[in-house]
Amino acid sequence: MTVEPRARTDQPDGPAADLEEDAHRISVRRRSFLGYVLGGATLVAAADLGLVDAAAAAPTAPQPAELYDLNDMLTDSCRPTANLITVTVHDDGTASFALPRMEVGQGITTSSAMLIAEELELPVSKVKVTLAPARPELQFNQLTGGSNTTISTYTPIRVAAAVAKSALMDAAAIVLGDTVANLRARNGVVHAPDGSSVTYAELASKAASPTTRAVGVQLKDTSEFRVIGVGQGRVDALDAVTGRKEFTTDKQVKGALPTMVCRAPTLNGTPKRLTNKAEIARMPGVRDLAKVDTGIAVRADTFGQCIDAIRAMKVEWNDGPVAGESDEDIVQELRAAELALPAPPDNPLAETLEADFLFYFRSNSAMDTNSAIADVRADRATIWAGLKSPITAQQRIAEALGMTQDQVTVNVVTAGGSFGRRLFFDGALEAAKISQAMGKPVKLMWHRADDARVGRGHPMSTNRVRVTHAGDEVLAFQQTHTSVETDYRHGLGEIISAMAADLPAGYGNLGYAETIFSLTQEVPYDFGVVSQTLTETDDRFNTGSMRNIYSPDVRCASELVVDQLAKKLKKDPYEFRRSHLRNDRVAAVLDKVAQVGDWGRSMPAGTAQGIAIHKEYKGASACLVEIDCRPATVDRDVPDATTGPRVTRVVFAIDAGLVINPRGMEAQMQGGINDGIALALTSSLHLRDGHFLEASWDNYFYTRQWNTPPEVKVILMPSDSGQPGGAGEAGVAASFAAVACAFARATGELPTYFPINHRDPLRFRPKPVVPPIPQSPTNGLKKTY
Repeated sequence: MTVEPRARTDQPDGPAADLEEDAHRISVRRRSFLGYVLGGATLVAAADLGLVDAAAAAPTAPQPAELYDLNDMLTDSCRPTANLITVTVHDDGTASFALPRMEVGQGITTSSAMLIAEELELPVSKVKVTLAPARPELQFNQLTGGSNTTISTYTPIRVAAAVAKSALMDAAAIVLGDTVANLRARNGVVHAPDGSSVTYAELASKAASPTTRAVGVQLKDTSEFRVIGVGQGRVDALDAVTGRKEFTTDKQVKGALPTMVCRAPTLNGTPKRLTNKAEIARMPGVRDLAKVDTGIAVRADTFGQCIDAIRAMKVEWNDGPVAGESDEDIVQELRAAELALPAPPDNPLAETLEADFLFYFRSNSAMDTNSAIADVRADRATIWAGLKSPITAQQRIAEALGMTQDQVTVNVVTAGGSFGRRLFFDGALEAAKISQAMGKPVKLMWHRADDARVGRGHPMSTNRVRVTHAGDEVLAFQQTHTSVETDYRHGLGEIISAMAADLPAGYGNLGYAETIFSLTQEVPYDFGVVSQTLTETDDRFNTGSMRNIYSPDVRCASELVVDQLAKKLKKDPYEFRRSHLRNDRVAAVLDKVAQVGDWGRSMPAGTAQGIAIHKEYKGASACLVEIDCRPATVDRDVPDATTGPRVTRVVFAIDAGLVINPRGMEAQMQGGINDGIALALTSSLHLRDGHFLEASWDNYFYTRQWNTPPEVKVILMPSDSGQPGGAGEAGVAASFAAVACAFARATGELPTYFPINHRDPLRFRPKPVVPPIPQSPTNGLKKTY
């Protein structure tokens, strides 16, 4: 990783163009929702393009996300309760903080500890950050998503730490017999000019206040930072690599025995009855059986015994809502729901370039499966799970159990990845229902097959783009995104907004989709009249806000068309982008990857470079990749592997504002790069006869070691903003788009669906759906090499 100096001068934003909505309702075979989100023009603006001087492009007006984006919305929603957080200093000189967000490997416990250490003048090693349980009084302030954690908590956490330091300094002035102005704190020790000192451990009890009082504090200037901006190893790294880090299924709760669920052979099918219940109840280790709305639950002494019991079950099922349907059926449905692009202008000098792309279903599964512990009694319930919206989870679980909210305690546990899935609480709710049905505590674990087949996924979508140009000048850029519904019924983190998302079609979830699409999507090029629209259809699938939500698909389609337009105009892809960019931060990251990546260098036939940009999360990113599509690479033999084209080199630059932890930022970008490679080349779900075929990581082809680029360089651009931007999702979109562009240049063919291997002959033998999970492996050592 390198950090490069750079001066920055953003271009000023002008007023937003008027927005209009066409109320046309698309009629399709399934329940369909239609929403428009437009930036810079109306859908009928093309009718006026004939008035535009064909010798000069119309300047592009700001889009909604340039004026007020998703992070602004999330941060503003947090403000009313932002001060309801506290930093505690203990008698041993350490500090603790219960973070009202969820750690899923993105490193926010480390960055939060760094913020506290900076203002408190304490070593990071002496700051312990835990995850707060559900706190209903926080309302919208306990939702983890949208790369918003550091943006929204940056100032509140620092203020809480500064208040704690102020109290310590007041106590130290009494102990040392001097004024606060003469004292200096370093590494948990307060020093006086005469050489005397006192530790925080000695001051902690003295600094405690018997009453609540208002305290005014002055936060450090960025020039005074000694912790923020300096690379820091993860505070939980040692526990993670030594196996001591505690995830949900590692927790020991009295009486909570391993529990799993036998699920239907079609997506979201429901159980009628277990026909061999007596036989299953006699199996070794089996303690309890229960029918719930999602399947037949079994509680046993070990998870292996749960698996044996599930595989022996004979269950009669009600078909799920997509029974009998496959990929091709959903594609047809999406095509029927697509919004027609406006007619091109009646201008003899204007030409159009159009492209149409398809993105298949993808899994949100993480390495840590969707698990939960529940102990439901007659008058109370306690839940442990990895939850990004714990308040909504608490409220919905209470509703399902017939309890009041204060009867349900929800504890947030660190999880190994999320990618949007843990915004929902499917496992926690299911565990609560099972525990109530059995009358005993349960430790529910979803099998990997459950995760892939019924877990949250990224919806299938299509994306159509039309560019109108006159010579070298772009007059209009029109883009329509049509998707299976993205579920936002977790709301903004509490039940009122969650219920609003569950209102009937056209009022609830669609409103969230429109808002989020509008507040995240930008076309940062000066492309004349710009419009981007969203249509969502079909609510039968289990979906969620997979990492970066709409942006990877939208940006991939956009950047591929930019490349095709440059090719048509005989322009270099990098130079063409550079000449049309209207944001200095984006231009700077694009210039950096082109320079460091040696853009345009001579490469062998069948290999190529690709370049792409993205603007979101109050930052800017650019990616340059090199790909090898030669037969010797595509057809290389790796045991039990899906190979295909290989990305051999990545140069990625990001301007994310003030960077709290450069090492953490680099790791986030590396993860996002691998996500982008997977989305472009290998990872997807195949829907066949009402169920997904993938059932574990051995047949869900995320980027593997043999497809990971051997050379990756991440460049963190400095910023004078003084405020942090988002990083958790910022690495995905530009990486996906750059890989797609490189593939098109290497093969000479424009890819029209992703991932590119989806339609190849199926590269694995699907596991059965009856029984729903495979036998536990007994030959693990034979699989190593």
